[in-house]
Amino acid sequence: MTDAEREARISLAACYRMVARLGLDDVIYNHISLRVPGEENAFLLNPYGMLFSEITASSLVKIDTEGRKLASSPHEANVAAFVIHAAIHKARHDAACVLHAHSDAAVAVSAQPGGLRPLSQFAMWFHERQAFHDYEGVAIDLDEQERLVRDFGTHPVMIMRNHGTLTVGRTPGAAFMLLYYFERAARIQLMMQSSGQPIIEPPPEVCARAANQFWQQQGDILGPGEREWPAFLRLLDREEPGFRD
Repeated sequence: MTDAEREARISLAACYRMVARLGLDDVIYNHISLRVPGEENAFLLNPYGMLFSEITASSLVKIDTEGRKLASSPHEANVAAFVIHAAIHKARHDAACVLHAHSDAAVAVSAQPGGLRPLSQFAMWFHERQAFHDYEGVAIDLDEQERLVRDFGTHPVMIMRNHGTLTVGRTPGAAFMLLYYFERAARIQLMMQSSGQPIIEPPPEVCARAANQFWQQQGDILGPGEREWPAFLRLLDREEPGFRD
C-alpha cells in the first residue's frame, strides 16, 4: 500500500464517521467512494454490512470500475454502490469522491418539482448547480449507469428523485460539506414550507451572485471542505481515533 492510498483510506473513513455523527447515514445502505490516488480505475468503498460508525481505514474494500476486488478483503461491496459509483468515477475525473445519502430532508425535497430552492444562504451553494435523476427503482441495473452520468453532467450535486442525493468532490471533505450544506438547506426549506407563511425568495441575480461568492473566492475555485475538513479531523482524533486503524 502506498502512502497516498493510506492517507486516502484515513480520509474516507473519517468521512463515513462524520456522516454517521450527523445522523445522515441509513443503517448499512448508503455508500461513499474515493478514487485511489495514482490508480485510474480503482476506488475504495465501504464493506457491505457495516455501519458507517464502524468503518475504519483498513476495513474499506478496494475494487475496480468493473466491480472486481483488487485487494484481499473478507468483505463484499454493495451492488447498488458499485453501479452508481463506478459510473460516476469513470465519467467524472473531477469526482474523486462520490457520496450517496438518503436523509429524510433530502428525500423530502427530492420529490418536490423544483428540488432545492434558493431560500437560505446554505441553499445558494446549489443555485443552478443541481442535477436531477428520475427514480427507476433500486440502482442495481447496469443500464442505469448511462442515464446517471447523462443526468449528472458536471454538477456538484444530483437529486435522485424520491431517493436521495449524490454529492461529488475532489476530496472526501468537499463531498461531505456539500452534503452538510444541502441537508441544512433542505431542512430549512421544509420548515419554511410547513409554516404556512408566504416565502420570500431572493431575485435570481442575487442568488447567482451569492453562488459565485461561495464557489469563487479571489479568483481561486476552492469549493467546500478546504477550510472545514481539518477541524472535523481534529474532532474525530479527539473523540473517535479508531477510524485511523
